[in-house]
Amino acid sequence: MNIIGIYAAAALAEIAGCFAFWGWLRMDKPGWWAALGVLSLVCFAWLLTLVPAGNASRAFAAYGGIYIAATLVWMRVVEGFLPDRWDLIGAALAVAGAAVVLLGPRGT
Repeated sequence: MNIIGIYAAAALAEIAGCFAFWGWLRMDKPGWWAALGVLSLVCFAWLLTLVPAGNASRAFAAYGGIYIAATLVWMRVVEGFLPDRWDLIGAALAVAGAAVVLLGPRGT
């Protein structure tokens, strides 16, 4: 799996896991939603270990930008809300920042 695929899968797992808890605690969904949320969040953590970064902190920092963009996709597809231009501009800046953190040249 390439790095974009890893980050996309991690974002889906994290957002789904958090949304499961949101549903359980704020939308009166059954308790098994919380159990699915836990499984999803475990999957998210495992996926981040697959990122080919020099250290965990850099992999996590770069993921933050991808997460922001992915949440806007989730907002549109799952929750049915349309992101506005400020959402999209913010996500573009976050993804650009993630690329700099992950792909920027490093001194030896």
